[in-house]
Order: sequence, then C-alpha cells, then structure tokens
Amino acid sequence: MTQLDPALAARFANIALGHVAREYPHKLDHVMESDADVLPPRVLHPVFFGSFDWHSCVHGWWTLLTLRRMFPDMSESADIAALAETTFRPEKLDVELAYLDRPSARGFERPYGWGWLLALHLEASRHEDQTWATHLEPLARRLATALGDYLGKLTYPITVGTHFNTAFALILAHEWAQAHDAALAETIESWALRVFGDRRDYESWEPGGDEFLSPALTAGVLMRRCLPARDFAPWFAAFLPEGGWLERDLHPATVSDRSDGKIAHLDGLNLSRAWCLRDITSGLGASSRTVLLEERAKAHLDVALPHVAGDYMGEHWLASFALLALRIAPDS
Repeated sequence: MTQLDPALAARFANIALGHVAREYPHKLDHVMESDADVLPPRVLHPVFFGSFDWHSCVHGWWTLLTLRRMFPDMSESADIAALAETTFRPEKLDVELAYLDRPSARGFERPYGWGWLLALHLEASRHEDQTWATHLEPLARRLATALGDYLGKLTYPITVGTHFNTAFALILAHEWAQAHDAALAETIESWALRVFGDRRDYESWEPGGDEFLSPALTAGVLMRRCLPARDFAPWFAAFLPEGGWLERDLHPATVSDRSDGKIAHLDGLNLSRAWCLRDITSGLGASSRTVLLEERAKAHLDVALPHVAGDYMGEHWLASFALLALRIAPDS
C-alpha cells in the first residue's frame, strides 16, 4: 500500500496551502437575519473563510498542522507555521466564536464541522512550540459543550454518507475528548453503545450517489473506539456477518464527473473507506477476513489517490481524507 513519505506529504501540504486562504469560490452555511448579514466569507469567518466552505477550511488546516508535525523538515513546514501565525489570532477567533452566538447558528456545521474543529484543536495541541492550541481552545470548548447537549437529545443516529453522519463526527470528537474532556468521552461512548450496540446483519444500498462516508464503516470505527477491545471483534462479526455486504458489495466507487461537486464526493468515499478499513482491521485478530479488509483498503486507496488534485471540487478537501488513510500510526 502507498505510504506517506516526504514527497507525498509536501504535495498534500502544497495543495492545502493553495486553498485554506482562497476565499472564492465559496459556499456559505449562513442564515441571513437582515440585510446587514449580507457579508463576504472573510468578514463572517476571518479564520475559516477559505477552501470553498467552513468545514473544508477547518480540515484543510488539520491537514497542514498534521503534516508539519509528521514532517518538520520539509520546506513547506515553515510556510505552514507562518500562515498559521497570521491566521490563528485571538481577535479573529473571537469573531468565529461570536458567530456561534447567533440564534440562527444553533445548528451551524453540526456535527461534521464540529468534529473537525475538535480534531484541529487536538492537532494544534501537539505543536508545543506554538500557541495555536491556546487560541483555538475557546472555540473547541464551545463546540464540545454543544456536542454534549446535542447527544442528549439525539434519539437516533444519522446514518447517511454525507456531512450529517453522526458516527464520523463522534470519531473525531472522541479522540479530542480522550485528551481534553473525560466527561464528553464517556458521553460519546455511552451514546454509541446505546444506538449501535445491538445493530446486526447490516444490509444497504450503499453507496449513494453523492456520499463520501460509509454509514456502515464509520459506525464500525466508532464502535472500535468505544467498545472494550475484547468485545469489538464479536460485535463486528454480528454487524457485518461474513459472506454479506462487506464481501459482496464493498468495492471502489466509480466517479463519473469530477467537476461535479456532489459526484466528486465518491473520491472521498473511496479514501474514507480505506481509512475505516485500516482502522477496523487494527481491532480484529489475524484472520482471512483481516486480509480481505486490507486488500479492499488498498483497492480503494489506489483508485482515489491519483485524483486528490486536479479539479477544485475535489482539491479543496480530498487531501484530508487521503491523510486520514495514510497516517503511519493510529495515534499520528
């Protein structure tokens, strides 16, 4: 399987450096309450105004900081640090925080952007030579509180393959919470066990035509994180029984038009499936089935990696999902 080496890291870094501060084209998630709210992205979101939309800018920054930590000697690391220094300023982050106080922003970027913001803060906290995490922490804490409140009233998981997918956001949030908020980590674990613990015999028409996440595999990753290690393999065997969906239907998706932003999601699906399969495999004992999962992960990754750049509809976000799949160690 392709490995993340300095050359590929530099390629991903240059892709992300090319869009996190690119304001247009831009798709706002913004409810206008009056004429005064007709404002450009850089005014509404002085930190996360690039990358076509808010959440893509957040995980574009996660990509950059992760690469800087993993490959500190690459020349792009200095460019990342310089841009971060001018971006993660307290006065700019205060504006991002105030935006969440708007009555119409209660569901802003919920839950996908919330999960990625927590992942960004966790990554920033690993850069001990910088103050970025300190500046991002109030925003992360606000969204962590909002996520805990949201889970308190979310009776059912949202099991789609797009931004509203609950499991994916909770995977990111749980990793943050393990380091920064033990109570939230416990909330996520108990919620995941309640809603997914008894799921059996998964069958679906997955993938949908514009999905970039697998509802089945994201649930699998979340449960690997939340279940005791000894309980995960039995749960997974019941959830995706041998000879069923995984063996029969889990093949790379075909992308017919990469200039169509929705259809281009399928490149992301191939990358996120590769990530999920590698993660799930780490929780299973050695068997013929883990060999199959590894083979399927490689097939999905090989199909998608050549298309991380080329058309902006994919270029503004796909490197993040490639990096998820290629990180050398689970805690990288």
